[in-house]
Amino acid sequence: MSILSGKNILLGITGGIAAYKTASLVRLFIKAGAQVKVIMTPAAKEFITPLTLSTLSKNPVISSFTHDEDENAVWNNHVDLGLWADYMIVAPATANTLSKMATGNSDNFLLATYLSAKCPVYFAPAMDLDMYKHPTTKNTFKALQKFGNIMIPATSGELASGLVGEGRMAEPEDIVAFIEQDVIDKLLLHGKKVLITAGPTYEAIDPVRFIGNHSSGKMGFELAKAAANLGAQVFLVTGPTHQQAAHSLIEVIPVVSAQEMYEACHQVYDTVDVAILSAAVADYRPKNVADQKIKKKTASMQIELEPTKDILASLGAIKKDQFLVGFALETENEVENAKSKLSRKNLDAIVLNSLNDKGAGFGQPTNKVTIIDKELNTNAFELKSKAAVANDIFAEILKRIHA
Repeated sequence: MSILSGKNILLGITGGIAAYKTASLVRLFIKAGAQVKVIMTPAAKEFITPLTLSTLSKNPVISSFTHDEDENAVWNNHVDLGLWADYMIVAPATANTLSKMATGNSDNFLLATYLSAKCPVYFAPAMDLDMYKHPTTKNTFKALQKFGNIMIPATSGELASGLVGEGRMAEPEDIVAFIEQDVIDKLLLHGKKVLITAGPTYEAIDPVRFIGNHSSGKMGFELAKAAANLGAQVFLVTGPTHQQAAHSLIEVIPVVSAQEMYEACHQVYDTVDVAILSAAVADYRPKNVADQKIKKKTASMQIELEPTKDILASLGAIKKDQFLVGFALETENEVENAKSKLSRKNLDAIVLNSLNDKGAGFGQPTNKVTIIDKELNTNAFELKSKAAVANDIFAEILKRIHA
């Protein structure tokens, strides 16, 4: 699956003959699994119709702030569109548009959106040989790249003028491949493997009953998504949960009991670079599991429990070069208990959260954490969504593994 799968791509098309290639470019982005929206300059519509591109992208094509022919037209918000995009691509990018991008000229909807975009911006120049080599054009390229834009170099070939030379827009297949490789190269965990545990474990009492807890698994799943978005191959070992992880880089390994989670973690641990154990693993399990459903009786019933294997401690004991992170959900003496767990289990860092904090803990869409590393450096965060907490956790890990 393409690294662009699920991403929002904003394609800006300017008025050059190479605009005819953008029909294929849109189709390739769609085939890669991306969502595509198209902006055209007024001049671009002379080379390819908006109808073609809207049909292929399954989204309306925008070329102005309002639709002049519609008296009830709503203003098209370039800011929202710029914020929607994960990546913006201007292709073909004419000398005229590139010059305006470099100087902040905003005389059409595409340029206004470009100036509002917060995402990486790629541009694929397309112009005649002498225009491409002109000193002012070269200066434009340098200025745009200095601003952080990424240039997809033009190729050599036959040009619309009949000349043969540099200035031909890269082919659609090459544009997509260039962007995919550039995205992959910039992912901070590309080539790394990450183990995440999530959810509760269920310890059977009999065929229909179990000992469990209220963990939803959401924190672990958000961690898995954050790792995958950074380019890591993720092994997500999860207990029973309704959470979903639809990402090509996430391999979901479903388990039920603490013993199954223990075995699954040890199967992959030697291969990973980072392990984050966020699952709420049962500390005890019934010593004897009934083969048949236990019938209800009027008398009280006692269940003898025995400890489950400590997965985190077992991984800490065999740790080599892995960066091992544990979670501590506490109700009292939070920091002291977390530091003790950090030391006893040979962790590189621990993520502390407290059930005393409103909005934190099981079943919540939010979490409030404090991250403590093995040098006892402490970083406390405000209440945030679990997705934002996952990003914070990986930001802290990356600081340490890249130090």
